Amino acid sequence: MDWHCAGPERNYVGLINIAIMTLSIKIEQFYKEAKLNRWFRYFTVFNRVALAAGFFFAGYVKIIGERFTDLHSNHPMGHYLDAIYETGYYYTFIGILQVAAAIMLLIPRTATLGAVIYFPIILNIAILSHSVCFIGSLHSSPLMVLSNLYLLCWDYDKLKYMLPFYSKPRPAVKEKLSNRFPIVFFGVSFAAVIALLVIITNAYDIQPYNTCESCMTQCEESVNPEACKAFCDCIHSGGPYHKCLEEYEKATESD
Repeated sequence: MDWHCAGPERNYVGLINIAIMTLSIKIEQFYKEAKLNRWFRYFTVFNRVALAAGFFFAGYVKIIGERFTDLHSNHPMGHYLDAIYETGYYYTFIGILQVAAAIMLLIPRTATLGAVIYFPIILNIAILSHSVCFIGSLHSSPLMVLSNLYLLCWDYDKLKYMLPFYSKPRPAVKEKLSNRFPIVFFGVSFAAVIALLVIITNAYDIQPYNTCESCMTQCEESVNPEACKAFCDCIHSGGPYHKCLEEYEKATESD
């Protein structure tokens, strides 16, 4: 059948496919030229070192448990950072990710993974900075996003398989699908889900719940009902989670 007589819908799809293939070819050509350019390579090293320096020290401060800034709590960014600081090991976890991404950027074999980990973190910082107009990173964070995007483009040869316009070569022979049910895999997966739910359910002696009334329902079965009620009052009156939990643990240990 003549392709030009196949109707407007098929013509439209064919034009889209041609446009995608053309774009993919042009990107491949530009990319190959850039990878062979000495100045592009120097610029890549500069971006990796600059981004690594930006995250290494910021992450280290979080890992050692210090506050990231001296902003007053009434400041929108200060209020947010105080809340993050009070989350405990989540605050440390962010620092570990930042330091890990920074170190990975400096190692050629892990630089791509470092850029991938780095991007969602710095993008979140940039959006946060502009949402509260935080002058401390109002200009630097968007520049770091652009720098990170450049590094992701530099590793296009490794990431292109995830892009919608990349044309993958079709296999010469179409392999037959198997109808064999993977009993072992799904059995292990089901057991892992059940084990995870059981561990999480029994990992906490006391939980804050979403409301003070819901929190109080667990106090009847608590080893120290009064300490449990004090914990609920502390949490739902604005107290930091770890401080309220520490007071509860001290009260229960004294029994």
